Amino acid sequence: MPQAPSTKLRLALIDMGTNTFHLLIVEMPTAPGDKPLVLLRTKVGVRLGEGGISQGLIAPAAYDRALHTLLGFREEIELHGATEVRATATSAMRVTKNGPDLVRDIFEQTGIQVNVIPGEREAELICEGVRQAVPLGDDTHLIMDIGGGSVEFILANQHRIFWKQSFEIGAQRLLDQFFPDPSGVLPAAALEAEQRYLGTVLTPLAEALHRYPPVSLIGASGSFDSLADMQLGYLRPEAELTPCTELTVESFQASYRHLLSGNHEQRKALPGILPMRADMLVVASVLIDYVLGISGISRIRTSAYALKEGVLAEMLA
Repeated sequence: MPQAPSTKLRLALIDMGTNTFHLLIVEMPTAPGDKPLVLLRTKVGVRLGEGGISQGLIAPAAYDRALHTLLGFREEIELHGATEVRATATSAMRVTKNGPDLVRDIFEQTGIQVNVIPGEREAELICEGVRQAVPLGDDTHLIMDIGGGSVEFILANQHRIFWKQSFEIGAQRLLDQFFPDPSGVLPAAALEAEQRYLGTVLTPLAEALHRYPPVSLIGASGSFDSLADMQLGYLRPEAELTPCTELTVESFQASYRHLLSGNHEQRKALPGILPMRADMLVVASVLIDYVLGISGISRIRTSAYALKEGVLAEMLA
């Protein structure tokens, strides 16, 4: 049964990423300075980019998974009495030929209007979300969000964004390009090829790092949550994720070695690994290792907050 109507505004925030769809339902505060009350925080591994994003399409199976997930989200929204919905979609919906068709079908079947945002806007919202989880202060930090379709880099402190850019080099794209081996082993030649590719495509990042040297790396959700889970030795449920987790460089390097040395089944068996991320985490870790190398950063923190919390923070402001 749906909950009885509340006198307070209940808001549903949906983040439709290329790997994962997130739903956050909150009761908005009525007094200045109060925080929203979280009623539900959940996610579904939709894998919207699987089997098609590198060809510019959402594959039929992924298309169906997206519709099924949004229908489920609609049930949760009604159950929790949320009257306002903000749904945001990113890379997979942004660049695929049939992304607009999916936006239309979602609206027709669920009544949810999806807002497809450009990469620069995505970076801004991620930064604002991270600021709610990690105290940035006056120092410059490198914020990094590895999605399935795109990767956002932001150099910022608590008050200002100095530089930001979205690159269409997400984990699903890297997987398609450099990790075709069905056994789930990343050959040395593929590792070197990905590193060379990153050296070419991330030239703007290298220049920005030289101009605005950061004191730490802050990884937003996704792969970084998985690496933090590997450090802890168990897979944390969504409700147990702390806003900010310290991820030691030594722990990351140890996890990176384990990920590189195993096959698909061996990686799935590692403590803290979400099976859906078993292969993506390999190419994502190559990317993280590359960024650490060109930046000289020796401190990593993870933020459980990202785009949807950024949308909420802007609304509260």
